[in-house]
Amino acid sequence: MDKTYYVYVLRSLMDATLYVGMSEDVVKRLDEHNRGKSQFTKAHQPWDLIYSELVGTRELARKREKYYKSTVGKNYLRKHGFIKG
Repeated sequence: MDKTYYVYVLRSLMDATLYVGMSEDVVKRLDEHNRGKSQFTKAHQPWDLIYSELVGTRELARKREKYYKSTVGKNYLRKHGFIKG
């Protein structure tokens, strides 16, 4: 059976930096980010999960991840109240 993936958006509680990623287990991945397991996110700890979306396949998750990293995707998150500014 194929694995199911999520796309997620984190916001740094330190400086409001956004991070978009994908994972099979969002809760576990958030914990890893908050324990410094990712080079980029280590410098902006702690993190808060502000959005997650069940996507399905790894390929679809990668496409959605790219979307949320784009201006259009960030505007969507802003329009729906997930991010400010």
